[in-house]
Amino acid sequence: MLAPTDPTVINPVNPGSWETVRTAPVNDTPRYFNKAEADALKRVATQKKEEARQAKRAYKSLKKLEESDAQVHTAHRRYIKGVADSELTKKRSDATTARHLHALRPEYARLGFGLDRAENKAQQRIDELKAKVKEKY
Repeated sequence: MLAPTDPTVINPVNPGSWETVRTAPVNDTPRYFNKAEADALKRVATQKKEEARQAKRAYKSLKKLEESDAQVHTAHRRYIKGVADSELTKKRSDATTARHLHALRPEYARLGFGLDRAENKAQQRIDELKAKVKEKY
């Protein structure tokens, strides 16, 4: 139930990758550069500056997407809770109605006994009348 929404999502159990971006290797010792190397590094630096600006925009948009996804996720979970609460209310109402109907059963049984008694009395009276009619004829 509380599994991650995606196997690659960042969480305490999965901190993600700690890699970084490194366009050029670390220059750990002093050295001289020639003009071609300096020009090439300047072109790469200009290109990477623009790519960094675009990456920053892209990550900002990705963050907005995640926030929107989270809002939809949260709204959906609120909806699901509302559905569950409404279903419980409906089932409580069904149970209350069922208990009420079951409580009426004895009265319905008494009505049935009263009808049976009336039918028996009527049949008995019919039988008595038939017997009198037979006696006369």
